[in-house]
This record gives sequence, C-alpha cells and structure tokens, in this order.
Amino acid sequence: MPLINLSPISPISEGLPIDPFLPQIVSALAAGSNLVIEAPPGAGKTTRVPPALLDGLRDIGQIVVLEPRRIAARLAARRVAAERGEPVGESVGYQVRFEEALGPKTRLRFVTEGILIRQLLASPTLPGVGAVVLDEFHERHLYGDLALAWLRRLQLGPRPELKLVAMSATLAAAPIAGYLGGAPTLEIAGRRFEVAIEHLTRADSRPLAGQVAAAVRRLLGQGLDGDILVFLPGAAEIVRARDACRPLARQEQLELTVLHGDLPAAEQDRALARRERRKLILSTNVAESSITIDGVVAVIDSGLARRVEHAPWSGLPTSRIARISRASAAQRAGRAGRLGPGRCLRLYTKQEHDAQPEFETPEVQRADLAEAVLFLHGLGVADPESLGWLEAPGASALRGAEELLRLLGAFDAAGCLSEVGRAMLRFPAHPRLARILVEAERRGVAARAALVAALLSERDIALGRRFAPGAPVTTRPSQAGHGSDLLADLELYELAHSGAGRRSDLGLDPGAVQAVTRAARQLGRWLRPRGAAAADPETELQLCLLTGYPDRVARRQRGLELALAAGGTATLSERSAARDAELLIAIDAEQKSGRQRGVLVRAASAIEPEWLLELFPESIREQVEARWNPALERVEVARRLLYLSLILEESRDPAAGGEAAERVLAEAALARGPRAFTSPEALDRWLARLELLARAVPESGSAVPQPRQLDELLESLCHGRRSFAELRAANLLGALQAQLAPQQRQMLAKLAPERLRLPGGRTVEVHYQAGQPPWIASRLQDFFGQATSPTIAQGRVPLVVHLLAPSGRPVQVTTDLAGFWERTYPALRKELSRRYPKHAWPEDGRSAKPPSRRR
Repeated sequence: MPLINLSPISPISEGLPIDPFLPQIVSALAAGSNLVIEAPPGAGKTTRVPPALLDGLRDIGQIVVLEPRRIAARLAARRVAAERGEPVGESVGYQVRFEEALGPKTRLRFVTEGILIRQLLASPTLPGVGAVVLDEFHERHLYGDLALAWLRRLQLGPRPELKLVAMSATLAAAPIAGYLGGAPTLEIAGRRFEVAIEHLTRADSRPLAGQVAAAVRRLLGQGLDGDILVFLPGAAEIVRARDACRPLARQEQLELTVLHGDLPAAEQDRALARRERRKLILSTNVAESSITIDGVVAVIDSGLARRVEHAPWSGLPTSRIARISRASAAQRAGRAGRLGPGRCLRLYTKQEHDAQPEFETPEVQRADLAEAVLFLHGLGVADPESLGWLEAPGASALRGAEELLRLLGAFDAAGCLSEVGRAMLRFPAHPRLARILVEAERRGVAARAALVAALLSERDIALGRRFAPGAPVTTRPSQAGHGSDLLADLELYELAHSGAGRRSDLGLDPGAVQAVTRAARQLGRWLRPRGAAAADPETELQLCLLTGYPDRVARRQRGLELALAAGGTATLSERSAARDAELLIAIDAEQKSGRQRGVLVRAASAIEPEWLLELFPESIREQVEARWNPALERVEVARRLLYLSLILEESRDPAAGGEAAERVLAEAALARGPRAFTSPEALDRWLARLELLARAVPESGSAVPQPRQLDELLESLCHGRRSFAELRAANLLGALQAQLAPQQRQMLAKLAPERLRLPGGRTVEVHYQAGQPPWIASRLQDFFGQATSPTIAQGRVPLVVHLLAPSGRPVQVTTDLAGFWERTYPALRKELSRRYPKHAWPEDGRSAKPPSRRR
C-alpha cells in the first residue's frame, strides 16, 4: 500500500498539528475512495479532517463521522460548529442516544455507532451520504466493525463513489488499509509534548481508591499546577475514589468532578469545562480518546477498564475488570501532553505494562453478537459469515446468536425474519429487550415494559447492590412478593419517580434513576401498543420477561441451587425476591471465579410452568428414559416433561418404556450372559446332547447353537419384560428347545435320551458333558443280566458304565461290560461277597437276574 509522507504547508489557522496537511488529505480523497490516517493524540484529526472534507469536496453530499462514544460525538460537533462561527445544528450537527442537534442544512453529522446502524436499517445504501469517517477506529467496537463491513460492501456494490476514512492515533494501519483495497496510509507526526511516565516499583496491595488518593497527594505535594485526570475502570470505582479524595480536594481547593458515559450531558460538560479552580477529574476510559480536556497536565492511570464479554458456552454475559493494552496506556498518558509537558503516574509496574498485548481484542471476537446478527438479517444478510468482515467473528459465537434469535421467535420456519423479528428491529435495544417490548405491546403493558427494559439496560439504580454486590437495598418494596427482582426494582423506581419516597431514603442513585427515565422515554417512542390495558399487569410483565429470556429458565433444586435450561447449574442470590420460586428465569447472572467459582444469579423472576407451554410449546417435549438399577436387577422407567434440557416434571412409570426399556434390559442381560438366566448344568447338558446327536447322527440335521445365537435368543426374550426375575421365569432353555423342529425334538429324546432303563427296571440318568463320552452310573447288581454295554444314538455311541458297590462307591468304570463279566467280575465277586455278605453275588452276572427295583 502507498505510504504518503506529508510535509507541512501554510496552516489554515493557528493551532493544531494536522492543519498544514489538510489540503493533501482532501486531495488524496478526491483522487481515491479510501484513506487511513494515523496521527497522535491532540493532532486535531477529529475536529479538523471532517470539516476540511466538507469544504474541500463540495459535491460529496453529507459527511458522517462515526464516533465510538456519545460524549466525543457531541463535543466534536460543538467544537467544529464553534470554529465555523455557527451554532451546532446548522451545517454541523450531532446525533447520539437521547440527544441530537440537527437541522435542514446539516451536512456534517457526528454520530455514534448505534445511530449509524439504525440509519442503515432505514436506508441501507445511505442515500445522500458521500463519505463516512470512522474515528478512533483502534477501539474496534463491534458496531464499528459491522459498519465498516457494510460500508465496504456498499463500495464494492451499489455505492462505488462512497468514500471511507479510518482514523486513529494507535491504529494498526496495514490490515485496515489492505481491507480497503490497498488504501493509502497517511502517517502524520504531530506536535508532541513530553510526558514523564512513572511506574510503581512493586505492586501496591492497598485498595484502588487509596492508591488514587495517595497519587493525587503526591502530585500536589510536588507543586503541580493544573488539572489531574484519573482513569478508573467503572462508576463504582469512581465513587469510591471520590470518597477517598474528598478530604484532600477540600484541603487543596480542588474541584472534584466525575466523567463517564452514563452521566447526563450537563454533568459531562461540567467535568470538561475550564474552571478557575484546579480540577480533579475521575473518569472511565471515555476520556481516553477523541476529546481534549483543557487544563490537564497530569494523568493517574489505574491500568484497568471494565469489559463486557460473552460466554457462548453458557449464553451468559460476563462483566469483568481487566488490564488495558499498551495502546490504551499510551492514549491515556497522551492526555497529559496535549497542551504542554505533562506527567503520568501508572498505578502498576513496568513489567505489568510490558506483559499486556499491544492492542485490545476486537469486540467482534468477544461480544454478544445477537443484536448484530438481527441487524444483518434486517439488511437481508441471512449468512453473517458472508458479510466480508475485517476480522470475522467466531463460528460458535455466530451460531449461539442465531440460536438465541430463534428462541426469541425472530425467525420463521424457513430461517427468515418473522413478524416478531421485524417488530424487534424497531427498537434500539438488545434483542432480548426488544422481544420483551414486542410482547408487551400485545399484552397491554407496553409503558411499564419500557421501564423494565430501561432498568435492564441502564446501570443498577440501587447503590447498595452496585457498590456492595449482593447487598440488599435500603427498602425492599412489597412487589417482592411477586417473586421478581425486576418488579421489585420497578416499584422502587416508581416510588422514587412519584416522589412518594426520597431517593436517598430508598437507597437509590439519582443519576441512575434519571438514566432509566431517559431510556424508557426513548424506547417509548418506538412502542405501538395493540392490546387493551392488562387486568393483571404484574403477571403480564413477568410473562413478557420470559419471552426475552427463554434460554435462562431455571428450576430450583436444593436450597438456592438452580438447574439451567441451557445446561449446567447456578446459584441464586440469597437476597433474590425469587428465592422461594420453584421455576424462574435468571435475568442477571455472572461467572464467578476463585473459591466461589460458578454462575451466580443476582436477579431473577418467578414463572409458572403453564407459561412455557403457552409461549414456547415447540421447546417442550416428553422424554421416557429407561435406566438399569443393578441393585434391584430391573429397569426403572422415568417419564419426564422437559423444556429445552430442563426437567419440569418427572415420574416413575413401570408400564412405560417400550423398546427403550427392552433395550436397557437386553444390554444388562447380555453383559451377564445367557447362563445367568437358566440352570447352567441343564443348559450344558442339553447342548451336549444336541452336539452328540449332530455328530453321531448327522442325518438328523441337528446343529449346536453358536454363542451369537444364544445372545439373540436372550435378547428376544427381553420383549415385554423389565427385570432379571421376569427373564429367568421366561425359561431360556425351553425357548431354546422350542427352536428345534418337532422331528428333531423326537430324535433328540430317542437317540440322546435323558434317562435309560436297566434290565432290572431301574432308570438311570444319562450324563452328557461337552467333549466327553456320555455315561451312566448304578449299582453293579442293577446290571445283572446285561451281557453287553448299553448304547445310544442307534447303537453308534456306547455309554461309559460306572459300576457301584452297594455303598455307592465305584468299583469299576468300563465301556466293555462283556469283558468285565469275563475278566474282572470273578475276582471282584469274592471281595464284594466278603464285604457285603447280605447281598447275592451270583457267579455269572451276564445271566443272573437283577434285583427287581424301580427308581
């Protein structure tokens, strides 16, 4: 990309370092479409470049300057208008949330990112706008990235004449210049006053407010003459630091002022105005860029900022205090050197500074994308990944945003914007709040819902909760009986606003109450009530809240432990008005770390199960789950009613389960094996008989079942059954025998009999064992008259004969009974006659008559 080195020419007017270079900047844009300007803090790019383009490119139409913060847009417009000798709202104006100064002649507009997004929704091609200047682009806010992507899309499509300028003091110029088609980059060396920077030699363990007071005391003790600007992470830290510095401010006659984005414009102006007395300005990072605070000669930098991030795994936003980047640290230090040499005291070590990344992580990589995705659908971009981002958001974050919008009802079955989704786009609010307002229009509670949405979007009105998280407010109104922290806060607000109770007595922050009033009034302008006034407004408001938080439904389990519909668990604050509710929505939650790690729900609202059925019938399903109880050896079937993954109702139903129960029983039975469900000895004996028949009489067509076939039979027996006891009673062996054809069963009984009759009438069991010849056993006398060994299987298999003495002890085992009578019996007869004289022992056992006995 080309790098333009500019040499100064005659300044337009005395003052700012960028002035000599303005003609070249105008020429560069006249010749091309895009430009990247990198100039140090205080160079004047915010207030000098836009009017130079307005005057130098006369046929360009309107020029829109995109500012990351309201205060910067308002102050820049006022400064430019004053330098042009006209009131703001003539050729130069501004438009921010809650406030605007525009007129029919306005051609240069300073706007915030959200305002430009709303304008794009109304007029996607920006008719009449010839150039857009993206100021302080290094901050990389989500809507700045989104605006850039859409503007570049316009350039490459229907608006090739549109001109884009990206400006910053600490911009990584190469990526943005490449994204803008190899745009030229202007590096302007501005006037730099030396700022002496001091770091801590070691970490300070004192509270931050005490560190700030000590740093102020140190600067004043060294004879500092001028204003001091202190950077703190948030409003809570500002209040603590103000209290810590108040005695010193009185002693040194300092005017103590605060500055943050939620302050009314008049209070912001007070903090920025020149005063005869020295000022101590306690500010968030709104003073980090874009604006010059006259009189500041010293900066105290905490090195901290409050960031809102998004956890896609839980759907919960997280707010945390984090260390700033090195670029932000440089911006903060530069506030002390805009008008002359200055000092910067950093309340952190040089090692901590050097360990931080050079730039902040862009918001598009860490923020909630739901509003951006809804906006893109409103512009007809159904696939946000196709937009052509400078840095594309993560796929999982985009999927999470799409899923939330689907739950909110913003899409129809085809994935296009539904009527509800189009209505949500009317409101300059997060889709959750927009969904609440759309529902409130239908239910006749629109005005109060606007207050509820404002309470949710603005800072907490209760001082106790803001500066001691989890602490109760001074007065808990009766509305808490409804089981909703939001309705309780609404009643507090209405008490304060009506004058029924002093705000200080109620423990409320007057500034926060005023901010809620402004936000509710703005949202109210977009309302289109359709329904009649509600008969039960509190219930209707709670229903509206549910439509905005369908993924935050939770069920109370033990004590304050909650099961979340989105998965996982959380803990409800013990001070929540919803602490007795069985079912609720988690409205305000944060991810805790350390010893108290987990999700803490700080604000909730009770709901009823039937509300879910009314509003989200497609998210409710019945589940029948079969589980194995190894102790009872049976399947237990639970019938559940679920909302998303949350169990609303659960009952035991022994008759239910069907195939699922049979499958669980089969899995448990197969793990034990078929032998566990019949007599193992009887099974082995039957299999051995069948094996003998198949081997000795192949023409029988018999075959021994394989293990797989036994498993299949066992599995089939599980049909309609729930327990091992029922399975054992199902007679696995009988089922196995029934698989044989009738002729095979007859042959098995005849050719491999279970019992055999001996000559004397006694029947004996034929023993079958796998891999062993079959055998019988009985007293020797029972075989008198049996000349040869008995056989089975049509005489093909001789039986092994166990001959027993009268005592039952074996005296001979043989398969040759004839040989036994001839060779062994004579000698054995003498011994048996001596030992058992009461028994007859004939000389010829082959012809002797056996004793007559049956068994």
